Amino acid sequence: MKVEGIILAGGLSTRLGTNKLLLNIDGSAVIERCICGMRDLCSRIIVVGGHSSKDINHILNKYPKVELIDNPNYLDGMFSSVKMGFSHIVGERVFLIPGDYPVVDKQTYIDMLKIDEDIVIPTYNGRKGHPLLMKSYLIEELSKDTTCKTLRDFTTKKGFASINVTDPGILMDIDTIEDYKKVLMYLQQRIRS
Repeated sequence: MKVEGIILAGGLSTRLGTNKLLLNIDGSAVIERCICGMRDLCSRIIVVGGHSSKDINHILNKYPKVELIDNPNYLDGMFSSVKMGFSHIVGERVFLIPGDYPVVDKQTYIDMLKIDEDIVIPTYNGRKGHPLLMKSYLIEELSKDTTCKTLRDFTTKKGFASINVTDPGILMDIDTIEDYKKVLMYLQQRIRS
């Protein structure tokens, strides 16, 4: 079954004050770590840019499987980027993750692919996280559904299977400098253990 990936990278990074996708984590940019988590499992990865597309393009060019697509409506919110990404999917299943989740373990992606459900969401200590895995036949329904204003609305409406993982990275996004420091500390602790 052909699997593709979508990384949402159109945000403004307003709370951080700098482009969070370019922050350095162990010699790689945040967006690069996000790509590397899923690239071995995906035939193609679509990065949906917006505000900072030109800033990340030099990083994306290093990865042949990665394609940058601009969302001119990124100011309409994340759901507009979700729909833009989904409109380019041709595979049977698709992972979707915001570009500021740099420490999701590759094993999480592998374990999610073992679940044969329409929508799969990982949980850690009872909390839902990212990425989401969805069968692509649902994309047309999502694009036509006018009652859902967010992807969460859609997944709640359709129902989903959750998978318990031992990966706290599914909850670790970077919105503030404190979040960034927590990610760095988490990686240091993981290296020690």
